[in-house]
Amino acid sequence: MSDILLTQDTGKILGPIAKLLGYIMEGIFFVIDQIGIPNIGLAIILFTIVMYLLMMPLTIKQQKFSKLQAKMNPELQAVQAKYKNKKDNDSMMAMNMETKAIYAKYGVSPTGSCVQLIIQMPILFALYRVINNMPAYVGKIKEAFFPLVDNLIAQTGSADLLRSFSQAGMYTKQFENESFVNGVTTYVENTFIDVLNKASSAEWLSIKDAFPSLSADVDSTLELLNQYNKFFVLNIANSPSFTVKEAISTGSYLMVIAALSIPVLSAVTQWINVKLMPQQDTQTDNKNDQQNTMMQSMKTMNMMMPIMSAIFCYTLPAGLGLYWVAGAVVRSIQQVVINKHIDKLDLDEIIKKNETKAKKKMEKAGVKAEQMAAYANMKTKQVNSAPKAVSTSSMTPEEKEEAIRKSTEYYNKNAKPGSMMAKANMVRQYNEKNNK
Repeated sequence: MSDILLTQDTGKILGPIAKLLGYIMEGIFFVIDQIGIPNIGLAIILFTIVMYLLMMPLTIKQQKFSKLQAKMNPELQAVQAKYKNKKDNDSMMAMNMETKAIYAKYGVSPTGSCVQLIIQMPILFALYRVINNMPAYVGKIKEAFFPLVDNLIAQTGSADLLRSFSQAGMYTKQFENESFVNGVTTYVENTFIDVLNKASSAEWLSIKDAFPSLSADVDSTLELLNQYNKFFVLNIANSPSFTVKEAISTGSYLMVIAALSIPVLSAVTQWINVKLMPQQDTQTDNKNDQQNTMMQSMKTMNMMMPIMSAIFCYTLPAGLGLYWVAGAVVRSIQQVVINKHIDKLDLDEIIKKNETKAKKKMEKAGVKAEQMAAYANMKTKQVNSAPKAVSTSSMTPEEKEEAIRKSTEYYNKNAKPGSMMAKANMVRQYNEKNNK
């Protein structure tokens, strides 16, 4: 049975990534603790900057893909318009080949942007796990809960009290785990810390009311945690919604403004992010229905993101909101720098290099560029000149074998059946036949 790892993410994919990011967060907190400012808010900001700098090469690659995609979209649309009303297999095959030739020309993959997102998504989810459960990854923060946790475990009814807390529901399985029931020390400690880490100010006070002998321990723990969690006037362990309610009840309207600043800043910075991102052409005249739908969905998502961001930041702990605001600010600065870098690139030169690479790759595979061009420009009606299929129902086994040999020989001379070279040979043979 593991000890401190119990409160960390144990997923097969996110677990190892979160653990690695946890080491980075712990290193950052150690440094700022050594210089006398052990603050979780500052650690989150520095952590955000480090992470986005590490992911910058992926971001540049994704933005470069977006620029090339915008440049090649007219060519893709021309191909789609050419085969718009042709649904037969030969037309679809020709359209597919022409589309592949365009992607090869620009040196991008149809799934290029998706690959970048697939790489980044686990990292972003793991970041959320680390920030949402700091004591599990930063030993110094976990130490702040002792000796309170040890003394609280010794109190009869303490587990029932913690299970009544508003955020305890997410740890139900931990309370019911065999290790908890049997009183495995480290497991019980981690479960208590998980719940206390999400506890509100009122819930902390309820511990003092239920166990007066622990009042000094509660006060010292809260004092240290407040030092770690206080960011300007806000306690980033509390959600802005909780802070607003608490501030209104005490008449502290300055705190209301401070609490609302997190969701408002989150919405504003997300909106700026959307404006700075490379925008796809929204003109729909030359796009098919699927593209129009995708463009409208993207536009709607871009409009909803700032609103959703504000809602999440209002209801979740302010620390997560701070991470989103810091991330949006870093992304905005990063985007300005990347846009300037991308604008300086000679896209025509990049395309020329990509064309050369594509030709070499095809020739290495045994396909000449002329053959690929012939296939890409082939008219659908030309395919119909290929040998017609022959009914084999009345043939002898020997005749069937000979018929199959002749039908495949036409297409597959010097190439594997169904390969790209076989298709190119089909065009070349057709041209040779008609030029005689």
